[in-house]
Amino acid sequence: MNFKMFVPTKTLFGPGQLNHLHEQQLPGKKAMLITSNGKSVKVNGYLSRTEEQLHMSGIETILFDKVEANPLKSTVMAGGKAARDADCDFLVALGGGSCMDAAKGIAVVATNEGDLWDYITNGTGKSKPINNKPLPIVAITTTAGTGSETDMGGVITNPETKEKTPIKDELLFPVLAIVDPELMVSVPPHFTALQGFDALFHNIEGYISKKASLMSDMIALTAIEHISHNLPEAIRNGANIDAREKIAFGNYLGGIEMCVCSTSSQHSLEHALSAYHQELPHGAGLIMLSTSYFSWFITHHACDDRFIRLAQIMGMQEASHPSDFLTALTKLKQDCGVANLKMSDYGISPDEFPAMAENAKTSMGFLFQSDRLELTIDDCIKIYQKAYM
Repeated sequence: MNFKMFVPTKTLFGPGQLNHLHEQQLPGKKAMLITSNGKSVKVNGYLSRTEEQLHMSGIETILFDKVEANPLKSTVMAGGKAARDADCDFLVALGGGSCMDAAKGIAVVATNEGDLWDYITNGTGKSKPINNKPLPIVAITTTAGTGSETDMGGVITNPETKEKTPIKDELLFPVLAIVDPELMVSVPPHFTALQGFDALFHNIEGYISKKASLMSDMIALTAIEHISHNLPEAIRNGANIDAREKIAFGNYLGGIEMCVCSTSSQHSLEHALSAYHQELPHGAGLIMLSTSYFSWFITHHACDDRFIRLAQIMGMQEASHPSDFLTALTKLKQDCGVANLKMSDYGISPDEFPAMAENAKTSMGFLFQSDRLELTIDDCIKIYQKAYM
């Protein structure tokens, strides 16, 4: 029964909620809008709509449109300097998880001296306290994948040390989140799938975590049901707002799941993959690892009843064996067109696996503490090897 819950973010959820941004009490007078270095928020009008809403509230804005997928430390440092030089008093992250993650790092750098890695608590981070309050963040998500709009962590990549790990602090919860499924209908099918599986795995990992509670189970199972039952339809018909809304809801719950419970070492193993291969989408890495990863825990009977329940909630009502979960997972991958993703397509080589396993255990070692059974370095290497295609 034991759990700790602290999710202070005010959230506006549902179609059309971006239109109500101007009605909210915003945390400052000058905002830096943080977007990706792509074109989607501009082409689809989301940037201009957000700017219009902020200007209706008397907010002055500047634009920082340089965030890449798997945001880099150098980008975060540049964003912090830009916000500081322009005297911005809050940030608006508009986009997917990368923009929201980068915003959390930028919020720290904008108000504190030194390097972002001074405030990272994992790997080679120096674990310095965040003495000055970070800039407040408004998170407007245009994807359903990371749940970063409702949690206190932002994952950043340091290419110099080959580390991909979060800046985390309760001061980094967004003060306001807008989860508007209408902003997600433009996401292409393949990326809808990758993002949806990321959200799905946040909740699956929480459900099999040794930190699970009745509260986290309620959240995770609800999210898993909504995502797994609606993701294939959202991929087939991106304009289906009902399917988009249910996946967005599952993604939002995934952020809460990570606050009430935790993800597991599957995320550590994937972050090591994309720390070495910047262009690897996070969701793709998780999908490629998932069957091998969960098979290890099923083979070792970590929590048989929970894997059976997962299979049932994903649509196999007759499930009676833990391996039925793998059958349900494989079917969902096939239905979503991602069953044939290959590590080799992203330039990943098996000779990297020992270093990646060590990396996962150091830069993201804290998630291994959530596993019901301990994974050794050798176990991690074998999971990578079995997943390799």
